[in-house]
Amino acid sequence: MLQIESKTVKIPLGNAAEGLALFGPQDKYLRMVQEQAEASIASREAEIVIAGPAAEVDSLEQLYTVLLQLVRGGYSPTERDVMYAFDLARNMQAEELLDLLKSQITTTFRGKPIRVKTIGQRHYVKTIRKRDIVFGIGPAGTGKTYLAVVLAVAALKEGLVKRIVLTRPAVEAGENLGFLPGDLQEKVDPYLRPLYDALHDVLGPEQTVKAIERGMIEIAPLAYMRGRTLDDAFIILDEAQNTTPEQMKMFLTRLGFGSKMVITGDVTQIDLPRGKNSGLIEAQRILRDIEEIGIILFSEQDVVRHSLVQKIIVAYNIDAENKA
Repeated sequence: MLQIESKTVKIPLGNAAEGLALFGPQDKYLRMVQEQAEASIASREAEIVIAGPAAEVDSLEQLYTVLLQLVRGGYSPTERDVMYAFDLARNMQAEELLDLLKSQITTTFRGKPIRVKTIGQRHYVKTIRKRDIVFGIGPAGTGKTYLAVVLAVAALKEGLVKRIVLTRPAVEAGENLGFLPGDLQEKVDPYLRPLYDALHDVLGPEQTVKAIERGMIEIAPLAYMRGRTLDDAFIILDEAQNTTPEQMKMFLTRLGFGSKMVITGDVTQIDLPRGKNSGLIEAQRILRDIEEIGIILFSEQDVVRHSLVQKIIVAYNIDAENKA
């Protein structure tokens, strides 16, 4: 009979506050890890004691050592951080979190640091900085749009671009905004709300309004991009899964000198009429061999919303695979 090697390790804690940060309120984070781990984790006086199969103990030791370093560096891990670190530690990769959470892209208008939260997000940010056209494709909650807006504002502040152009296909209104009540701004706003939310976070509501009034930020439906060339601009196309192939080609060929484009979308949430192909899926296929274009595919591991969102996405993916 195969003997599984068991082992016990002890990780000393500096004080009770460190234990609280690692285990969460009422030991919530500890229970979440314990439910999925084969080893036992206990907090005794000023140390964490991990006992069980050697391989499992090694990964949990890395998990808590890394989380402890983050806590001692002044970072407060969230429930999502702990579970992401746990996933990484299974492959002994948790140390990657130290780099992720130490560096910040910029700050919110209140001075709070904005950081990447996953390896996928880090790759996305690096690619946007390097390439002129980048596709960010993946499920809801992976930060595709938010990070693109954050990088656009940073580029504007640094003088790398002269303006930001944000656009979405108004597919729910069939690209025909004529029958909606109100002026153009009122008609457009509901479709572009997520873009405003990201701008408000980084610039603040007042500065966002001023930047729009000055023409430094333009927010418009995709139909209004036709016939233009966009120079010295950071252009973001959101909800790109709802473009037709013709719209996508039209949009991509607006790229002017000194500009960057980021195209974001989730190919599992296409709202186009039946029989119409998604321009995002076609562009991914047609452009995949062009080296200067970055195509970043996010997975459910990159979801940075409530941990239930990740589970919902996985469940839907399994259901789709079973039906296929």
